[in-house]
Amino acid sequence: MSIDIRNEAPADAPAIEAVTAAAFLEAEHSSRTEQFIVNALRRAGQLSVSLVAEDAGRIVGHVAISPVRISGDSPGWYGLGPVSVVPGQQARGIGTRLVNEALAALRGMGASGCVVLGDPAYYGRFGFAATPALVYPGVPAQYFQALLVAGAMPSGTVSYHAAFEATA
Repeated sequence: MSIDIRNEAPADAPAIEAVTAAAFLEAEHSSRTEQFIVNALRRAGQLSVSLVAEDAGRIVGHVAISPVRISGDSPGWYGLGPVSVVPGQQARGIGTRLVNEALAALRGMGASGCVVLGDPAYYGRFGFAATPALVYPGVPAQYFQALLVAGAMPSGTVSYHAAFEATA
């Protein structure tokens, strides 16, 4: 298996949608709308980072990063996700590579930090940790994590782009 990570190309959108839908089909805490969220972020011009993992010319994974707002005006913050890998390719390091490369791209953009909603055991290895300074209402605090890239940790309520409410 030789996986290449590259920026999304316009022609990749249907494959990204299929990969994302398949990746979250059986996920326990999924709304089953992740593919619609990625499409809505793309339409809104809010995909700050959008990388695909390709195996022999076939897209097998995708990661999205988009801007978030933090009350109190803290610019330069982003949200990681969704991160998708087709079920037959999961647990082979593809998601790890996608996240590492996406975070490297954020650092290259001069980002202040990144938040993620997900499993602390998985995202903790990338440096994400729950912090009482940042709040995302409606989810257990340990599942909402932040990674400081530069500057000081802000404090406030985090909100994602309206695309995260997409259902179709």
